Amino acid sequence: QLQLVESGGGLVQPGGSLRLSCVASGDRLDSYVIGWFRQAPGKEREGVICISTTGGSANYVDSTKGRFTISRDNAANTVYLQMNSLKPEDTAVYYCASKTGSCPAPRERYYHSWGQGTQVTVSS
Repeated sequence: QLQLVESGGGLVQPGGSLRLSCVASGDRLDSYVIGWFRQAPGKEREGVICISTTGGSANYVDSTKGRFTISRDNAANTVYLQMNSLKPEDTAVYYCASKTGSCPAPRERYYHSWGQGTQVTVSS
């Protein structure tokens, strides 16, 4: 199984951008679908976006479509989440997770390895 570590979170003003990284170890990244999830204060964790082993992606959250993109660099064992035009409602802890099989896959139960999360706060 993969071990995953997220980074790149922080405090950003509305309209700003962040790029989150999810670095994998323990196995080849190119065999896994990677998903990004987020959990806002007082809310359940939700699936945001995933990327397949061949680079196809699926974005589940309407409010992030056109603003969030996902990419992968298998040679670097890293998946990225580029977040643009950030809004206060994007504030959450962001997690990456891995699974085998296909993407889209918005449900947590299909994922077997999780990172520890990185905090994203969008505020002026």
